[in-house]
Amino acid sequence: MKRLLIGLALLALLAIATAFGLLAWQRALGDATPPSAAPVSLERGAYLAAVGNCAGCHTARGGERLAGGRAIPTPFGTAFSSNLTPAATGLGGWTSNDFWQALHFGRSRDGRLLVPAHPITNTTLVNREDADALYAWLQAQPPATAPRREHELRWPYGSQLAVAVWRTLYFRPGVYQSDPARDAAWNRGAYLSQGLAHCSACHAGRDALGGDRGAADFRGGLLAGLGWVAPSLHDPAEAGVQRWPTEVLQRWLRDGKAQGHVALGPMAEVVIGSTAALDDADLAAMSSYLRALPEQAVARSEPAEPDARRRKRGAGLYREHCAACHGEQGQGRRDASGAPAYPALAGSRLVTQASAANLIRLIERGGFAPATPGNPRPYGMPPFAGVLGAEDLAALTSHLRASFGHAAGEVDAVEVLRLRAVAAR
Repeated sequence: MKRLLIGLALLALLAIATAFGLLAWQRALGDATPPSAAPVSLERGAYLAAVGNCAGCHTARGGERLAGGRAIPTPFGTAFSSNLTPAATGLGGWTSNDFWQALHFGRSRDGRLLVPAHPITNTTLVNREDADALYAWLQAQPPATAPRREHELRWPYGSQLAVAVWRTLYFRPGVYQSDPARDAAWNRGAYLSQGLAHCSACHAGRDALGGDRGAADFRGGLLAGLGWVAPSLHDPAEAGVQRWPTEVLQRWLRDGKAQGHVALGPMAEVVIGSTAALDDADLAAMSSYLRALPEQAVARSEPAEPDARRRKRGAGLYREHCAACHGEQGQGRRDASGAPAYPALAGSRLVTQASAANLIRLIERGGFAPATPGNPRPYGMPPFAGVLGAEDLAALTSHLRASFGHAAGEVDAVEVLRLRAVAAR
């Protein structure tokens, strides 16, 4: 036993030494990257900040824009975003090289390693020219004095040692390298999707330590602390767009709505804060990349046992609360101009996804499409959290997943309560 303990201790010390050795090597690589010689454009920086949705994470609810403090839920506790304004409590005193180190290497100006709630596996792909433009724009914003809020992560996850070990397992710095086998549009779309737009921050499939397979990991997974699932971008039955017409996808990314497809939940925030800002060329590029992702079906777990009483209860709840807008047969409803107003539930991917999480969350919290120039007055659905209990939600969800030609499997009250617990963490 004593030899085993000594062996384990030596292995732990070796792992720690390896982690910090790799950090030193990575730091040397980052420090060797010179500033861009290209002229810095504030307009370009503003565009990049919008595409990257910097304000989305770095603005607390009710707080000053870009002043940080927004809570970022993780499976290991809560992280809080930093102040990006040029105040002393933010990026005041930072150089463009300091900012590059934060994006590329995930290291703050004081040498502190950023926790992986900051999407370093994505931002490391941003090239130096774009990083310098983004830095210049941030330095031109009004300063907002807001001190950094300490993360509330369970021990040892917030420690610098734990972050160093995580980085050894999952992080390798490196600017995006174009694929010579692909055209310019695809490469531009990959650069945006994998890098600044950080799509994999939500759509990656993560393991028990929060690690993924890199910036092109779009397998999908549960968003801890939110109770929503970011569905797979590889599966056309989930959120894959491989079979969508190009113009439909571009309109959906820009407006949040196209041909009955509506962005809801966290994706509605992404449209408002990021993809709606894309110019025509980048819309086309991102669409090219997303449509070219390889198709791969998501594994489906065993659903709850069919229950005739649950189905009957769900049918009654649908007639009472849903049919007036979504139609007796789930066909949806159009407005006076003939355009889709309330989306059809028959054939809806959201209804038939492998996980019923998004359908349950939508019924509980309501459905609100993003208000964009192309969809300035979107229709919304009220929340039913105060109306339907766990048994009712299970019944209604089961009815929807088994009606209108669907065969997605039933949900029981235990699953509803489990998803509520995930959202409450």
